[in-house]
Amino acid sequence: MRTTIDIPEAMLTEAIRFSRAKSKRDAVVAAMRDFNRRHRMASLTRHLGTCKNLMTAKELSKMREAD
Repeated sequence: MRTTIDIPEAMLTEAIRFSRAKSKRDAVVAAMRDFNRRHRMASLTRHLGTCKNLMTAKELSKMREAD
């Protein structure tokens, strides 16, 4: 999809450098991929500790020792 956007040059240059992208497009895609991944992970971490039926690390260790 073609889109025209105004990205501050300094930010784009930095994104290219950090991502080691070969083009501006690659840098923007890498930044978007990272942004989306971080938000998916943040969404998952909000659910940590909400599953009541999962075993604890201690219970898992005990079970592994029994085998």
